[in-house]
Amino acid sequence: MKRIGILTAGGDTPALNATIHGAVTRASELNVEVIGFIKGFSSLFNPGVPHCHLNPLYRPIPELDPTRGGTILGASRDYVDHNDTRALDMVVDRLKQTGVEGLICIGGDGTLNGMQPIADRIPTVLAPKTIDNDLGLNYRNEPDEWMRIPNEGNDGYRYERAKSRQVFHMDHMINYATPGYATSVFVSAWGVQRIRTTAESHRRIAIIEVMGRHSGYLALGSAYGQPDFILLPESPLNLDLLVEEVKRVYDLQKHVVIVCAEGVVDENGDILGAEKKAHDPAGNVVLTGGAEALRKLLIDEIGDDYFVRKRRCESARAAIFTRKVGHTQRGGRPIVFDRFYASQLGGKSVQMLLEGQNNAVAILQWNKEKGFYVDSFAGNSFRDRWGLIHAREMHPCLYDPELMRASHHGIEYLLPIFSNAIGYDDVEHIRDSLFNPGNLYRAYHSVNADMSKRIHFLDAT
Repeated sequence: MKRIGILTAGGDTPALNATIHGAVTRASELNVEVIGFIKGFSSLFNPGVPHCHLNPLYRPIPELDPTRGGTILGASRDYVDHNDTRALDMVVDRLKQTGVEGLICIGGDGTLNGMQPIADRIPTVLAPKTIDNDLGLNYRNEPDEWMRIPNEGNDGYRYERAKSRQVFHMDHMINYATPGYATSVFVSAWGVQRIRTTAESHRRIAIIEVMGRHSGYLALGSAYGQPDFILLPESPLNLDLLVEEVKRVYDLQKHVVIVCAEGVVDENGDILGAEKKAHDPAGNVVLTGGAEALRKLLIDEIGDDYFVRKRRCESARAAIFTRKVGHTQRGGRPIVFDRFYASQLGGKSVQMLLEGQNNAVAILQWNKEKGFYVDSFAGNSFRDRWGLIHAREMHPCLYDPELMRASHHGIEYLLPIFSNAIGYDDVEHIRDSLFNPGNLYRAYHSVNADMSKRIHFLDAT
């Protein structure tokens, strides 16, 4: 291969540019040209196919900074429908018109689904990214445990997991961690620490919501911020236990901090945050928020009298408040763990294409003997028997539902990622850049303004 393409799809994460940089650097070493497609798959639906050359003369362009969050290529949630043969033929034809012989997609499970039909027509691989850390498997045969059950009235199907008979071992996980996860945990844990001081000062109960619709890895990682309780989508809420423990901790320290994932579920396994009928750009049902739903439950269960008697707040409604870490988890400069391994996975993706791999995923593995290392894994092996890719759920052994916090195994899982996740340059960057006097004089200069000068279009005629 002499020319390959690369695109970023789905939601943004802090380490996308680092992945692109790793791919472009490796391709340049091998004298391979790299074409970047603007705004993900949507560029391939545009007759002009907006794109740019990322390594003219086999040198990465200066705009490609691995320490910059987001993606200089832009991203979208457009994907290719595998049933739309006409659209597929059109997309592949446009790819070939740009001269690319292989394609790297940077994304999560949605992107992996979207690239599969393209892989039938042109070599395509995935470089993983997701702050939720839900692209992967707890063990090799995990997809085989999913069951498809018909809904009542022949209204489609629902998917449920069969009871696992597999012994879990962290050495056997497929894709131990995804780029973007470490930085998001850094932001979340820092947020927990900051909100803690407000709750502590005003004798209040704080419920902090982090992202995680089906997977609780972000909430688990927030344990570094030392919340009193952590609630996950994988573990149904035991409301009686939570109320009892909240009162016990509140009596002791006069405040409580709870972290809950947005997809936390009730005793019946239903999402606690009421669902809206609207859908987000990825097609997911919009949730009103697990934290707000949990707040209402605690207000009702604890009641006003509890706080009034203690002369700490005038009501339960005043005592219990919520905060969302929100999109700050997605943005900003990636910390060194994400930068380094995102670059490694980008370079691995290039190598995979040149080795002739197709419909494969670059993965980050870990074991006690080797530590972290990059490898590849067949994309089709992430699918269940009906062809669906499910978000990886956190394995139950990583969480203690009685203590409502990370278990011993959960702590062991986190330690390899975060023991050296922050570099000295990350700390120096804060010191040197945030209160730089020039920030007061200079307007923000967007990389989009520079990248727009590099965009080329096919002759639409």
